This record gives sequence, C-alpha cells and structure tokens, in this order.
Amino acid sequence: MRSQLVYSAGIVIPNRFLLASVTMKAVQKLHITTTRTADTANRVFSEVAQGRFAEVSLPEIAPQETIEPLLVDAFATSAA
Repeated sequence: MRSQLVYSAGIVIPNRFLLASVTMKAVQKLHITTTRTADTANRVFSEVAQGRFAEVSLPEIAPQETIEPLLVDAFATSAA
C-alpha cells in the first residue's frame, strides 16, 4: 500500500530527494505521539499525492569563491 502512495506522490513531486525531504519534515510536524509513525507517513504521502502541500523548490546554488593559486602554493610550502 505504501508503495502506491509513494508512487502517487512521486508523480506530483518527481524529484525523489525533494519528495523525501518534504515528507520527512511533514511527518515531523504532523506526528502525534499516540499514533504510529507509519500511519502519519502514509497520511502525508496521500496528501502530497492529492496536491495538498506547500510549494517548495530547491534553493539556488551559490558559486564558491576561487582560491588564488599563490595562496595554495604558500600553504603547501609552509606545511612541508
């Protein structure tokens, strides 16, 4: 049964990593201690499959600063 829920939710959010992240956060927020975690996860998957979730997107990746070649040589000679 859960595989059907995951498949249905995967149609709505095709990125598996994003689907897992959204589901994990929703289960953490919606879980009630007197219920089984599996039931909460199933409920989250079914709600995602029906389109009841907040729109999320992956953050923009910031480019990293380049290291000056001279600085790399200075660290390599000072460590030796």
